Amino acid sequence: MKFVSFQSADGVKLGVVTDKGIVDVRAIAEKVGLNAPSTIEEVIATGETAINQIQQVLSQSKEFIDEAEITYAPAIQKPGKIICAGANYLAHVAESNINVPEFPIYFPKYQSSLAAHNEAIVPPSISKQIDYEVELVAVIGKQAKNVSEEDALDYVFGYSVGNDLSARELQFRGLQWMYGKAIDKFAPIGPYLVTADEITDPQDLNIKCWVNEDLRQSSNTKHMIFPIAEMISDLSKIMTLEPGDVLFTGTPEGVILGREDKVWLKAGDEIVCEVEGVGRLVNRLA
Repeated sequence: MKFVSFQSADGVKLGVVTDKGIVDVRAIAEKVGLNAPSTIEEVIATGETAINQIQQVLSQSKEFIDEAEITYAPAIQKPGKIICAGANYLAHVAESNINVPEFPIYFPKYQSSLAAHNEAIVPPSISKQIDYEVELVAVIGKQAKNVSEEDALDYVFGYSVGNDLSARELQFRGLQWMYGKAIDKFAPIGPYLVTADEITDPQDLNIKCWVNEDLRQSSNTKHMIFPIAEMISDLSKIMTLEPGDVLFTGTPEGVILGREDKVWLKAGDEIVCEVEGVGRLVNRLA
């Protein structure tokens, strides 16, 4: 199932993308007298019960919204945690001139970092070195504590596309990266949240990024140093992962930081991030 969150006069609404258009889950449920969740957080928290309710709604829906008419919200709006993996592709490690990590490298972003598909991004005035990073995003579906690698993917609700935007001179001003990463609107996620059953193997997906139609990044998630299951298991050993928590899984080579001619992003630049089978996320720098 492919979920989308979109803006309305009544706040953010939950939709399901179908071949005929978007189904406004709550509106149709009320019209036909069914119970159904009204937010993506409710879907994740309720799990299979919510999915069954939504399937009933879809089976009775005769009204569809043209996707071109909506204003997107972030694919998830209220994650308890946004955890990002750094230096998780070998070629990206090489271009960044850093050592191959022995263990996963993590850093946080926050709810204020979230942005939506098609949303304009305003960088902080103190930074001029803005960079893109296309990433596969995993969203946790049930509480995970001390889970094994073998079972870890069972705890994933679904996947989205993310752009781990970075202010490089702020990222490397000290020993930790948060100051150049956890910036307002520097974690666009969307346009969709695709349930895990739709993705046969999250470790074999083509992943790409374009800037102004120029292909900058092109790789496959099989090239991760630490696979998603390993990172979920690793994190669950020291913290409880909750439904709705978000994991950015790292970016491949091709970022501006690794180029000899470092022409940083500027106002008006369009960044398109794509993960096979998951979606195509578009943002422009304001």
